[in-house]
Amino acid sequence: MLLEWWSGTECTIFTDPRAYPKYGKENAIVVLNHKFEIDFLCGWSLSERFGLLGGSKVLAKKELAYVPIIGWMWYFTEMVFCTRKWEQDRKTVATSLQHLRDYPEKYFFLIHCEGTRFTEKKHEISMQVARAKGLPSLKHHLLPRTKGFAITVRSLRNVVSAVYDCTLNFRNNENPTLLGVLNGKKYHADLYVRRIPLEDIPEDDAKCSAWLHKLYQEKDAFQEEYYRTGTFPETPMVPPRRPWTLVNWLFWASLVLYPFFQFLVSMIRSGSSLTLASFILVFFVASMGVRWMIGVTEIDKGSAYGNSDSKQKQND
Repeated sequence: MLLEWWSGTECTIFTDPRAYPKYGKENAIVVLNHKFEIDFLCGWSLSERFGLLGGSKVLAKKELAYVPIIGWMWYFTEMVFCTRKWEQDRKTVATSLQHLRDYPEKYFFLIHCEGTRFTEKKHEISMQVARAKGLPSLKHHLLPRTKGFAITVRSLRNVVSAVYDCTLNFRNNENPTLLGVLNGKKYHADLYVRRIPLEDIPEDDAKCSAWLHKLYQEKDAFQEEYYRTGTFPETPMVPPRRPWTLVNWLFWASLVLYPFFQFLVSMIRSGSSLTLASFILVFFVASMGVRWMIGVTEIDKGSAYGNSDSKQKQND
């Protein structure tokens, strides 16, 4: 609701018109680049535009499960969490993915294969690893972490129909932030979506890994072309906004905020200094909590995952 209705951010999809009718009518793994603070919101917007937001899932870092309200909601809606330590994730992620094999609704499964958000420092380290492994350098992405992708494909094969390779960028060199969205700032997103049938992806883990590295080389070329021309290949389309996120928000806001304001007015009228001080303290703590949750998405305050002090150093 904040992205589409409050800030009015627009998202244009560039895709093959022959693939477009299948979107929203099949299960799919969505591979999205991880460079912007609101890229995950654009992923959710893609799901919502095609009517799949309610059932869609994400492979997310375990720390997010402890974020108040949002993290708890993700836990109870069966999101898949990982520690980003393969020995721990091997079984837990596979078990969680198995639950999606008989999931009753259509869904998109969103995965950021880079493992962490792009920064210049992380990019430099990632490319050192690429050179050490004899892999081509990437300019606009980090080296993808292949094991999470491989286990996702293996666990959901014959249930998921395709991989949607999504490459996101913003017009006019915009640098979107969640705080900007909360302040009502409008952004213009362009999303290049390629539908790749799952049967085209190798079953062997080593070949699947090589396939993913090749995919990211192609994504890098698409980003380079976008920075040069300001557009992606294929036909631009704008799926219509659906009203349900706005209706849902208005319903719960009315249900929750009306008694809240009644309670606030009654406290002010009470004239009790202790009551007012307690309310101010609670409001301050809540505000700090919201600001902390926003900080989780900020690039300059992102995780140290992938930095030189990381023990794994991008090992697959």
